[in-house]
Amino acid sequence: MSYKPTIGLEIHLQLATKSKMFCDCPNISLQEKANSDICPICAGQPGALPFINKKAIEMGIRLGLALNGKIENKFYFERKNYFYPDLPKGYQISQKRAPLLKNAEFDLDYKKIKIDEIHLEEDTAKICHQGDEVLIDFNRAGTPLLEIVTAPEIENAREAKQFCEELQAIVRTLGISSANMEKGEMRCEVNVSLQESGIRNQELGTKVEIKNLNSFRAVERCIEHEIKRQATVLEEGKKVIQETRGWDEKNNKTTSQRIKEESEDYRYFPEPDLPGFEISQKEIEDLKKTLPELPSAKRKRLMEKYNFDHLTAKILTSQNEILIFIEEVMDVLMPKMQELIEDGGEEQNKKLAKKVGDWLINKLFGLETVLGGRFFEKVKANDFADFMFLVLKGGMFSNQMGENILRKMYETGKTVEEIMADGSMKKIDDQEEIKKAVELVLENYPEVVADYKKGKTNALKYLLGQTMAATHGKADPKELEKLLLKFLEK
Repeated sequence: MSYKPTIGLEIHLQLATKSKMFCDCPNISLQEKANSDICPICAGQPGALPFINKKAIEMGIRLGLALNGKIENKFYFERKNYFYPDLPKGYQISQKRAPLLKNAEFDLDYKKIKIDEIHLEEDTAKICHQGDEVLIDFNRAGTPLLEIVTAPEIENAREAKQFCEELQAIVRTLGISSANMEKGEMRCEVNVSLQESGIRNQELGTKVEIKNLNSFRAVERCIEHEIKRQATVLEEGKKVIQETRGWDEKNNKTTSQRIKEESEDYRYFPEPDLPGFEISQKEIEDLKKTLPELPSAKRKRLMEKYNFDHLTAKILTSQNEILIFIEEVMDVLMPKMQELIEDGGEEQNKKLAKKVGDWLINKLFGLETVLGGRFFEKVKANDFADFMFLVLKGGMFSNQMGENILRKMYETGKTVEEIMADGSMKKIDDQEEIKKAVELVLENYPEVVADYKKGKTNALKYLLGQTMAATHGKADPKELEKLLLKFLEK
């Protein structure tokens, strides 16, 4: 029997406000000394009265506007009652009946996913396990959180991962959260249920919630596992239990934690210490004017203006510094590229754009890891554009030489012209010198030559690599390959 998965997400975002949600304590990072940024309000001391952080409300509204949601002009906070060591007051100030926003829409380019609601609440304290001891750090208690609740419209693990990645890109663009999952600034909970495929209008299956997801990869893998687990349970004629499960990263599986609570178990009621909040339509319109260009619009612009494919455009819009860099590069390079396009066709434009994207993402990005620093601080956009023109033009240097030149540009800040003026980076055109390098390699690797003559064509790649190394990447690989074949076929 086949089953159709239905997936919903509940995502908590720590907002990048200066102070906490209901007090003046600093909105701290995880690196601060434990219990150093707390006060009677966020520590839940008797008689302490909370007050609302308006900046957090504005941030929530900006996200709602970016997602075309319906902003509630009037809303209030409620107490969500439950007992757990990380909850200093014995309740959490949250929203249930009157959330900040309803009925937003999330665009994944190929489909739209409904967001049921976005509401504001305070974060809990952090539980720290040290051997047999359980310690509580209240620094995080009271940090402003946005909870984003999707409709159960996500159909597979890959789609859920894409949703999380796009949401992270949006909130970073808006400047409302750093949304680093590894730091707990963006926390994801997944709801998964199965129903029989091909049956219309049937009720959704029993929902299972999975917590403790600290990466996009974990989101994807836990959903894949949970779908298989629930399918096995149903195939065995058993019932799926509504429960909360955790993700065991080490063993790549979900594990049972507790039977899932229903919303009525939390005994929500209006927070008596906070007044209802009202925001005017003018304030909403003023906030709408502050919205920057969103990631989807940035991708569309890169694709339409510069002919990048969707995946490349997605990577190039992941950080604002990268986007600024590539736009400066392309604005310099595009007029020069016209010299290389014989018919001016769109396909040729796309091929050239792909090469630019490949060199930037696969080569220049990689130098950050090897050499440190940020590539846009080490190599000027104009210099990279000049370098890419020579790459696209061809015949000036081999790919290996190109990589060596780019590395020197990164290390020294020099232009491609300055580096090529150095004799050590000159292309070898002397046919006699190239011939000697080929003969030397064939002499040094007789067993590889024998393999090639037995029909192992991959041996040619090895010999070509050795010859490129012997010429320090300064020879044209196409010419080398021709010469190698000439010698091998004697």
